[in-house]
Amino acid sequence: MSKPGQTVEIPHLGGSTVGYTFGKPYDPALPTLVLINSYTTSAELYRPQFADPELGSAANLLALEPYGHGRTRAAYQHFTYWDSAVANLQALEALGIDEAFVLGTSQGGWVAVRMALLAPDVVKGLIPLGTSMDFESPRSRDLGCWDGIGSNTPLVDALADPVGEDWVVPDEVVDAVFAAALGGVSAEEREFWLTAYRANYSGDAGRHRLRLSTVNLRDRDGLHGRLDEVRCPVLWLHGTADQVYSVPNAQEEIQMFTSSPEARLEIIEGGQHFLSASHPAEVGSAAIEFLKRWARA
Repeated sequence: MSKPGQTVEIPHLGGSTVGYTFGKPYDPALPTLVLINSYTTSAELYRPQFADPELGSAANLLALEPYGHGRTRAAYQHFTYWDSAVANLQALEALGIDEAFVLGTSQGGWVAVRMALLAPDVVKGLIPLGTSMDFESPRSRDLGCWDGIGSNTPLVDALADPVGEDWVVPDEVVDAVFAAALGGVSAEEREFWLTAYRANYSGDAGRHRLRLSTVNLRDRDGLHGRLDEVRCPVLWLHGTADQVYSVPNAQEEIQMFTSSPEARLEIIEGGQHFLSASHPAEVGSAAIEFLKRWARA
């Protein structure tokens, strides 16, 4: 992995700093696979992918952190997932990368699709993991997805008031994320993420970033009316043990990519919501095959 703390400056939202991590020095002979992390995590979510020598030999791995996450900051005080999509595209331009494939976990999946809608000449393929293309709708709940409104509103409300600079994200918030996303983690992994979360979400600015990230998750717009404008291939990977978004929802939504040259859903037995973390081998092999098929020779 490239050294931690790498950032690139872009003009969006009054001027922004985007946190990024390369798996290894950029090789222009290889395709680029952008990795977009899930809610409240950071580029470190993709440690298993950065450690995969076969995947690293198949593509330049580039993790980009959305607004509200990791090292990414903006001059303006509010942001949406569309803003993160624009920021990622501007970061690619600033890094001299003309085109890329994009993999995203959960919220990263719908940010990836937004990137493809905004810049079809840049995004050459999509690999969404454990995601949804809907808003937090009654339809999705009827198909077995979580109650995103009920789950997120208590935290939005709890984070409403300003705090002192000694504030850090409560441990129970971190534990709740990983209970839902991975069914819990080892003690060592828990300590790793507690340290990362405390660094990313501290003081009043950290509280505000966490609150806005939660508001965005709860209140985002759906993409159903736009999916027929995605022109690139799509490989959607979804785990059977995903507690947040269901396989039946994915089975319905993959059919909405009607203009893609190929839109395929692959079910991973036992796969959790943070699929790249629970089943890195399966995700890596699927990504390699997708890149072999769709990247330019």
